[in-house]
Amino acid sequence: MQFGKALRRNVLILSYTCSTFSTISHHTTTKHILQTSHYRKQILLANLFQSYGFPSSTLHNFLSHNHFLFNSETSELRKSLSTLFSFQIPQKTLISLVRDCPSVLEPQFLHNWELGFPELKSKVPDTSPLMIANLLRCSRRFHLNPVEISQKVEVFKGLGFSENVMERVLEEFPSAIVMRESEIVGVIDFLVEFGILREEIDRVVRLYPRVLGFGVEDRLKPFIHELRGLGFSRREVRTKIVRDPRILGMEIGEFSRCLKLLQSLKCREAIKERIFGEGLVRACFEVKLRVDCLCSHGLIRRDALKVLWKEPRLIAYDLEDIEKKIEFLVHRMKYSVDCLHEVPEYLGVNFEKQIVPRYNVIEYLKGKDAIGFEVGLKDLVKPTRLRFYNLYVKPYPECEKIYGRFSGKVEVKSKHPPGLWKLFKPQKFPQTDQDVKNMKAFMDSLV
Repeated sequence: MQFGKALRRNVLILSYTCSTFSTISHHTTTKHILQTSHYRKQILLANLFQSYGFPSSTLHNFLSHNHFLFNSETSELRKSLSTLFSFQIPQKTLISLVRDCPSVLEPQFLHNWELGFPELKSKVPDTSPLMIANLLRCSRRFHLNPVEISQKVEVFKGLGFSENVMERVLEEFPSAIVMRESEIVGVIDFLVEFGILREEIDRVVRLYPRVLGFGVEDRLKPFIHELRGLGFSRREVRTKIVRDPRILGMEIGEFSRCLKLLQSLKCREAIKERIFGEGLVRACFEVKLRVDCLCSHGLIRRDALKVLWKEPRLIAYDLEDIEKKIEFLVHRMKYSVDCLHEVPEYLGVNFEKQIVPRYNVIEYLKGKDAIGFEVGLKDLVKPTRLRFYNLYVKPYPECEKIYGRFSGKVEVKSKHPPGLWKLFKPQKFPQTDQDVKNMKAFMDSLV
C-alpha cells in the first residue's frame, strides 16, 4: 500500500517536472525567436538607411531611440526616404532632418506633402532646400499640410513683406507663419515707434527673422530700456540695430555683463583700439558672439567670460579663427575644452605660425621617445619662440624643418641700406691751438 502511494507521488513529481521544463523551453524558444527577429529587422533597417547615406556610426543610437521604425514596413520606409529625396533636399540636410524629426517618415504625412507641394511652389516660387526641410519640420510639429502652409503664407504676405523677406523667414524662422497676426504687427509697430523707418523693417527682418518671435512687453521693451539705462542714446542704439539686428537677440542682462567685462579689461592700447573701433554697443555684441561660441563647445558662461577677460585679443579675432583653434585642440591635440580656462593664451597665438609647428615638433619627439616627460598645453603655448626652439628644436636638427622658425643659417638683414650710418655721423671740426689751451685751463680748474 505504501509502495503504491510512493509510486504515484513520484509519477506526479516527474510529470510536473517535465511540464515545467517544457514551459521553460517554450518561453526560451519564443524569446530567442523574438530576439532573432528583432536583430534581423535592425540589420534590415541599418542597411536601408545606409543605402541612403546615413552614417553607420550613428545608426545604432538612432534606431534605439525610435522603436516605431521596427513596426514599420521596410518598403514603406524606403518609399518615404525616396519621397524626401524627391524634394531635392541635400543629403546632409536630409539626414539632419530625419535625425531631429524622425516622424517625417510617416507615409501619410509625406503623401499629403506630395499632393500639396505644387500649390506651395506657386505661392513661394524660389523654394530652397533649406526652406523645404524647415517647412517639413515645422508642418510636422504643428500638424500642418502644404495647403495650410500656403494659406498662412498668403496672410503673412498681407503684412507688407517683400518676396526676399518671405523666403528668408521661411528658411530661418518658419514658425513665424503659425504666429498670430497681432503678434507680428506688434513687433513691427514697436520697431517703427522706436525710430526704425518702415523701409528699414524689411532689412531688419531679412537679416534676423527671429526678431518676429520676440515678445514686445517681455523681451524687446526691457532690452531697449536696459540699453538706455546704461547711457546709450536712442540714435546710437537705432543705428546699431539697423546695421546688425542680431543685437536684439541678446538676453536681458547679457548686455550689462558684456559691458562690465569690457570696462575691466587690462590690455595694450592697440588691442583696445581694435575692440572699440566700431563703438561700445558693437563691442558688447562681439563679446556676446564669442561667449556663445565658447559655450557651444562646452564651456559654461562664467568660464567663457573669464577666458575673454584673460585673453582680450579674442574679441578682435574672427569667429572662424577661434572655431578652427578649438577644433584643432579637441580633435587633433585630444585636449578637453576646459583647458582653455587654464591656458586662454592658446586662443590668442597664431594658428599657422605657432600652434601647428610646435604641436608637430612635440608629436615627432614623442614618436621617437625623445621626451621623457609630459608636455602640457601650457608648455606648448607659453614659451617664447626662441625658448621653445632652444628646448625642443635645437638639440634635434631634424626638427628645424618641422618648426620652420630659426631653421638653417638665417642671414640677418640690416634694417638700413649700407652706408646710411655715415649720414648720421657727427661732423668733425678742426681743433685750433686756442681750443687746446681752453680745454687744459678748464681741466686745471677742476683739479
